[in-house]
This record gives sequence, structure tokens and C-alpha cells, in this order.
Amino acid sequence: MDKEKANELKERISNAAQGQKLPCEKAFAIASELNCDVSDVGKTCNESGIKIIGCQLGCF
Repeated sequence: MDKEKANELKERISNAAQGQKLPCEKAFAIASELNCDVSDVGKTCNESGIKIIGCQLGCF
């Protein structure tokens, strides 16, 4: 993932997070909107100290 896309991903996660938590549904939506892997969203959340909550598939 290039630096510009990574920065956009960080910003989108930060804006969508509720406190330090991001619902799984929003994580999948962000990945879809930015055309990136859900694992990239998870990795960025981990690096930013944001916990993904409400995951029904066990992805996070």
C-alpha cells in the first residue's frame, strides 16, 4: 500500500472510530470504499491503538 493511501486509511479510521473502538461493519466498509484488504484496516487499527468491536466472523 502506498503512503498516500495508508494516510487516507488512517484518517478514515480515525474519523469513523468511536473513542478507541471501531465497529467491524465500519472496518469492512472502509476497506471496500478504499479498495484495500480488510487486513490492512486491521493492521492500521492495531498500530493506532484502535480496537475493532462487534466482529461476527472472527477476522479481528
